[in-house]
Amino acid sequence: MNSPLISVVVTVYNEEDNVRPLLEQLHAALAALDYELVYVDDGSRDNTIAELRAAAHPRLRVVELRKNYGQSLALMAGIDVARGEYIATMDGDLQNDPSDIPAMLQMAQTGEWDMVAGNRAKRQDKVLLRKIPSAIANYLIRQLSGVHLKDYGCALKVFRAELAKELGLYGELHRFIPVLASLEGARITQVDVKHHPRTAGRSKYGLGRTFKVVSDLLLMIFFKRYLQKPMHLFGNAGVFLFALGAVINLYLGVLKLMGNDIWGKPLLILGLMLVLAGIQFVTIGIVVEIQMRTYFEAQQKKPYKIRHIHQTPEKE
Repeated sequence: MNSPLISVVVTVYNEEDNVRPLLEQLHAALAALDYELVYVDDGSRDNTIAELRAAAHPRLRVVELRKNYGQSLALMAGIDVARGEYIATMDGDLQNDPSDIPAMLQMAQTGEWDMVAGNRAKRQDKVLLRKIPSAIANYLIRQLSGVHLKDYGCALKVFRAELAKELGLYGELHRFIPVLASLEGARITQVDVKHHPRTAGRSKYGLGRTFKVVSDLLLMIFFKRYLQKPMHLFGNAGVFLFALGAVINLYLGVLKLMGNDIWGKPLLILGLMLVLAGIQFVTIGIVVEIQMRTYFEAQQKKPYKIRHIHQTPEKE
């Protein structure tokens, strides 16, 4: 079977009322393209899977997960199953508009961009529960990751299949797809897309996710800056703490030689703790450095990505 030009991966969880309307919108928007639809049901407890099975759509493939794994793993399952040269991702809640996909695909096909991400310029969500937490998260990600996009949370994205399949979406890292793509050396752009208010079903997002964003962001910072050189993070911190503790202990040693009683002083305890912490940080750095090398070498991975090799034509 020939691979389609584009696979549209839609993750759904309890979206029974949105299945048929979105399928109709997708068919209308993509009718002129060679496409396939990959719906991933993430352990829905309503009639979502029944609606998908009943849908008479010749280009629809349904991936039914055994339980609710979360959006990141559901996306990974859909991307792994997808056969298209390009992959588009979107939510199944009717808030993303499929009519934006053809234009985003055209931008990706120029070869200038590896990923075209959507920006919800006129976002149709509640201000307190969705817009404000999202704005805070976007600012933190933008400042700390070095990947400068306006909207990291928009699910509508189009990227080359080989890039999508290398992302490694574990945990809840789907909100950091642009950062993960940047780690792979991808060229990323963002375009304004349409956004609609939710009319059916319940949102799975809330204020609680803001705290998860912060914790995942720390992981992304490590991936971005220190994945291939973890000793620079742990080693530098360890040397600094050890040196500071050594200076404090040297100072206390001089006081002791001068006849002063230093036993039980808080400064003595601090000095000892800093020395021990410094040794632990350096040790952790060595262990993580070994693990990093094992990660690349055991899987025959390369710590670099080649975009293209230009061959100078031979002179006749």
